[in-house]
Amino acid sequence: MAEILQILILGLALGGVIALMGSGLSLVFGVMRIVNLAHPALIIGGAYITYLAFKAFDIDPIAMLPVAAVTMAAVGVVLYRLLFQREARSAKYSEMTVLLTFALAMMVEGLLGSLFTNTQRVTSPDYATAAFFIGDVFIPKGQLYAGLVSLAIIAALSLFLKYSRLGYAIRATTQNREAAELLGVNVQFISVLAFAIGIGLAGAAGSLVSFVFSFFPAKHWEWIAMLMSVVVLGGMGSILGTVVGALILSVVAAFVGTWIGATWSTLTFFLALFIILLVRPQGLFGEKPEMA
Repeated sequence: MAEILQILILGLALGGVIALMGSGLSLVFGVMRIVNLAHPALIIGGAYITYLAFKAFDIDPIAMLPVAAVTMAAVGVVLYRLLFQREARSAKYSEMTVLLTFALAMMVEGLLGSLFTNTQRVTSPDYATAAFFIGDVFIPKGQLYAGLVSLAIIAALSLFLKYSRLGYAIRATTQNREAAELLGVNVQFISVLAFAIGIGLAGAAGSLVSFVFSFFPAKHWEWIAMLMSVVVLGGMGSILGTVVGALILSVVAAFVGTWIGATWSTLTFFLALFIILLVRPQGLFGEKPEMA
């Protein structure tokens, strides 16, 4: 029983971090139908910002989170203006963004590789290797803090989307871009804002990832399938779905990794992606596409 509780706690803690990693990806797809394959590479960008601050000035990764988020959000504005704005009304926009963001991921990886090489890095605050002990169960402080901070950020995002005027506009654009524009929503501004928030979430996730996982420039290829699995399971564009999908898959992967083997733990995400696309392509919280 203690072992089951231990695995469940570890899976839920990591699930919170993975939910934050996937929330920006889901938001960007929901508002602009951009399939951002470069999202994990930008998460690593945020991790390196935090790593540099930790090594140079001994700034705590969690304290550095707002700086990494704002920096990456600014990068997001530039990227959207340069790469995505021009063809936003194209009928093949989503298909185009797959190739475009794949190329962007390669460019980000190359830039980070030239700056930092492919040596594995990790920030190491005191709590990263400490734990709480409750009887026979231990709770790693690093994973617990990262999971709680991640869920707090997602909760704040949900409140912003539900109750603020800008949140109304983002949700309206997500539901029907043309109708929102007819009702007076500045869809162009909302698109830039949503993309900036999405990439800002990647920066925030990078700060937490920096002490939960080791990372290097090419690490993003290991994460893209995991994040796509989470987002597709929950429903593309659904923040709630992303959280639920992340928690479910992380817990399942934790049990598989402990009882069967670490290799099979990774395959859990690939298998989930395959099954959900066959059985329920719209995901748990996504809307079923209308038949032509």
